[in-house]
Amino acid sequence: MERIVRKRVKELLDSGKVIAVIGLKEELGKTTPYLFRRGGDVSKLKLSPHYPLATVARKLHNADPEYKFAMLCRGCDERALIEMTKRNQINIDDIKLIGIACDEKTAKDCNCKVPYPSCDDIIGDKLVGFEPEDIYADFKNMSTEEKLEFWKKQFLKCNKCFGCRDICPMCFCKECELENGLWLRKGRLPPDYPVYHLIRAFHLAGKCVGCGECEKACPAGIPLMTLNRLVRDDMKDLFDFVSGEDPEEVNPLYTKEEF
Repeated sequence: MERIVRKRVKELLDSGKVIAVIGLKEELGKTTPYLFRRGGDVSKLKLSPHYPLATVARKLHNADPEYKFAMLCRGCDERALIEMTKRNQINIDDIKLIGIACDEKTAKDCNCKVPYPSCDDIIGDKLVGFEPEDIYADFKNMSTEEKLEFWKKQFLKCNKCFGCRDICPMCFCKECELENGLWLRKGRLPPDYPVYHLIRAFHLAGKCVGCGECEKACPAGIPLMTLNRLVRDDMKDLFDFVSGEDPEEVNPLYTKEEF
């Protein structure tokens, strides 16, 4: 599949329709976000491990709105771009999307029901109607006391590295509430239970696109994806709202003060 993507990227760049393509490149034995340009070498383009390229696109677009670029885009990347567009962080229509359909293994690992973007240009087979196992059923069935005890133990592992926030494509507030001394006192580890992660979870309600990068970035192994997925499911149950699904649907918890 990487061979097909490399060919598609080269063709797009050679056509002159875009100046560059955001993707991943293997460099010194590591994989890093990279801006492939016309005439450059695409032989080291990689598709894994996954990285939230929507964040790179947002920063590049804000630096120069006239810069015409494309982006390799998975389903979660597109959902992030949709939510960013709703919040005036980017305009998804200004970006050429090269869709990447995730395989079944990747979809299972991310517990993703829609592991492909909706754009016309998609590489790979779309897993339409894919139903991942409900790995969160045990958490949903816990009593309030069990939930409290479980998350208390998990949050005690936090070393306040801010890795979950820094990797999240939906964290772009100018002033982060997680650094507000009212909620978090400096020099205290772990953070005062359970304020730190619960504030973030509620702030992401209606914004989380289910990419799972927060959990991957956590050095303490806190199941942050589980926490955010449970809140994401609550948004569906309470308001029939799924972030990143409908470009026209506004988050029912939206307030202008958020920005």
